[in-house]
Amino acid sequence: MADSLLKNKHLLWRAGFGVGINQIDDLKNKNTHTLLNDLFRQDSFKEITYDTPDSDPTADDMSSTAPAEKKKEMQRIYREQNNELNLNFLDSMVNSKEQMREKMAFFWHGHFASRVLNPKFNRQLLNTIRKNALGNFKDLLFEVSQSPAMLNFLNNQQNKKDHPNENFAREVMELFTMGRGNYTEKDVREGARAFTGWSYDKDGNFKERKNLHDEGIKTFLNKTGNFSGTDALNIILEQKATARFITAKIYRFFVNEKVDDTIVNSLSTKFYNSGYDIKKLVNEIFSSSWFYDQKNIGNRIKSPVELMAGIMRVLPMHIQNPENLIVYQKLLGQMLLYPPNVSGWPNGKSWIDSSTLMLRLQVPQIWSGLRPLEYSPREDDDIDMGMKSRETALNKTFKNPNITIDWERVDKIFAHKNCEDYLIQNAQSLDINTIKSFSDNSTKMNVINLMSTPEYQLM
Repeated sequence: MADSLLKNKHLLWRAGFGVGINQIDDLKNKNTHTLLNDLFRQDSFKEITYDTPDSDPTADDMSSTAPAEKKKEMQRIYREQNNELNLNFLDSMVNSKEQMREKMAFFWHGHFASRVLNPKFNRQLLNTIRKNALGNFKDLLFEVSQSPAMLNFLNNQQNKKDHPNENFAREVMELFTMGRGNYTEKDVREGARAFTGWSYDKDGNFKERKNLHDEGIKTFLNKTGNFSGTDALNIILEQKATARFITAKIYRFFVNEKVDDTIVNSLSTKFYNSGYDIKKLVNEIFSSSWFYDQKNIGNRIKSPVELMAGIMRVLPMHIQNPENLIVYQKLLGQMLLYPPNVSGWPNGKSWIDSSTLMLRLQVPQIWSGLRPLEYSPREDDDIDMGMKSRETALNKTFKNPNITIDWERVDKIFAHKNCEDYLIQNAQSLDINTIKSFSDNSTKMNVINLMSTPEYQLM
């Protein structure tokens, strides 16, 4: 069993986005149960939005027949609104007291991966995920499945009787609920028929187009009837494979990428019997003694967003040009609102490669103004989502980001403390004397040097 400090660090990183500057003393002064209650606190729900008004929903400024100048202007507005959504979501991860809601929303954001250009649709889906992040998985699944972002992304607008489009039905089963091996190709075809007619209107409201729905008898997951999309989702939720799939994915994200089948089977049975109560599931995980076993501590590589949010939580900083943070997301390989595909982002060692490792280690020094950004982004995306060009990431503004860190506050908080005890999950492999020898032994340099170690990449 880990000691209290190590347990608390582990909890704050897994159930949230790391230790906040105001939580340093809590690590030793609060017990883990109290910290867990703090993480689960929920205030009145506040939506994430953007300042620019939505465009006229009756206008078709992005159609193939729209004038080039009008289309270009709409692309600019869309880019600005998506950038603002991105940054406001990241700000919630860093500053919200509802850490567990935002961490769970971050998980669902990757699970229900969607990539559309319309910022209104992105805003609707993001807030749906955040609102239901710790609620009931059935409610979450239905609201996501009926969101214009997901229906658009998975082509269900083109799913019509006599001409079914199978994309939505396939991904709902393969990626969002049951996983491969728990359904057949016939289930995909029959499920697609059930979802025919699911669409949305010009304002982004869900709409069932009855004239496009296949009213014929369908056999889906061993049940037969004149099923609608609602019926299909309910039948999927009746499958215990759904609870097992979701539980295993949550376990891999929050506990360990190597699944303990005995634990996951027990958790999934309780999850199923609870009617898919997400909060109960994750509360049991974080309350269990096995969650704090040494094998589960410091074994996960932080994703780029977790790495950035963690640094921002412990270093009080003012960023004059917040859009710089989108550049770093791009360079590190994880842009919020822009997953690589419907499978979401990869995890684990996939975050570390020759094109990202050096930058990950240098971010604390760059953000502290000790070195410029010298880096080239990967050639992997065909939509810029706010990145005007490759050169944008390398111009003078981004080489010298205008970030001001309150080092006096950091020094006061860490006074008479070993910084490594609070910043590193497993410090056993650290040669702390060597690390300190690279600096003037000030708190500032100790913190920067610790954050620049391979050990800081792990949580």
